[in-house]
Amino acid sequence: MIYLDYAATTPMSAQAKKIYEQVATTYYGNANSLHDPGSDAKQLLNASASTLADLVHADPLEIHFTSSATEANYLGIMALLSAKEGNHIITSVMEHSSVANVFDHLERQGYIVSRINVDDKGRLDMDHLKREIRKDTVMASIQYVNSELGVIQDIEQISDILNNAGVLIHTDAVQAFGRLPLDTGKLNIHGLTISGHKFYGPKGVGALYISNKADWKPVMPVSPGKRKLKEGTADVPSIVSMVTAAKEIQADMLNEQARISEFSKLLSDELRRLPYEMIIESDHDQKVPNILGLRFPGIEGQYLMLECNQSGMAISTGSACNIGSEEPSTTMKALNRSAQEAQQFVRLSFGLGSKKEQIPEIVQKMNVILKRHFNKVKEHPKKIEE
Repeated sequence: MIYLDYAATTPMSAQAKKIYEQVATTYYGNANSLHDPGSDAKQLLNASASTLADLVHADPLEIHFTSSATEANYLGIMALLSAKEGNHIITSVMEHSSVANVFDHLERQGYIVSRINVDDKGRLDMDHLKREIRKDTVMASIQYVNSELGVIQDIEQISDILNNAGVLIHTDAVQAFGRLPLDTGKLNIHGLTISGHKFYGPKGVGALYISNKADWKPVMPVSPGKRKLKEGTADVPSIVSMVTAAKEIQADMLNEQARISEFSKLLSDELRRLPYEMIIESDHDQKVPNILGLRFPGIEGQYLMLECNQSGMAISTGSACNIGSEEPSTTMKALNRSAQEAQQFVRLSFGLGSKKEQIPEIVQKMNVILKRHFNKVKEHPKKIEE
């Protein structure tokens, strides 16, 4: 199987797996316990927080480990919401469901939500953002890198606009970590979310940076005097494994992203040579190279995805958290694509296992699938339409 769905999840690195097993076997104590096994686990937990803090230029006390990025997004948004008085919050029309669902929930609870538009390439409309800021605006959550198009939002500019208005900002950086430098101080943000399984760590673990400069309150009940988002027993093996993977991907980030960029360009060029129309959504430089969102007019994305799977290629029809939904892609709707165009969308995403030697096979298999489909359309046009 040629795996082209790294934006959905990545395999664990050999080192991350090795570290997980070592920690799970040797440091099995509860980090909340006061005996030696518990203290040993606590030391590893603190060391992991310090290491991750260094990677994002934060204070270790600003790092909070979670069971997923979905949980981290929720906790981050709710904590920042508790830091100020106000009834107005801001997000974009192109957020991941784990953020969009929180804002939908808050809207039902009585908050006023402004959803900022994007242009036809997926970039945030800064003028719209400025117009929507109000005196009672508490916080905003804007995704750093879109999971379907790979579009990079200018978080520095966005945070300048929001900070000047006294608005707190959280960013979902799940698709950004390991692909872009993340400096919480330079970005001037108050919250940032990452997910271990997006950069060759284990599933079921994430992390949230939340600034101590924000006067946030715990989202869940905690013991008095504790500066924690929630109580609970830390999954130390997963946390240490995730941080190990984080160090690995950050250490070789520039070289790896350059390699992936070359791979993506070569593959795109070869696919363009096929005798079928291909549209790359958000085809510009303000995106990460590991995500390629495209469509072939005349063939539905789900059909293409299933045919690719049958031929030994794993691709996606969009964000894995939305697979199975009857609704068109949120991202494609945000770009004002028609329902038909949205249904044609597929995402190819690349990673450590993506090699130039695979490109001829990918293109050959894609050509076979497209040729077979469009020949059927010519032979039975009414049946295909039905």
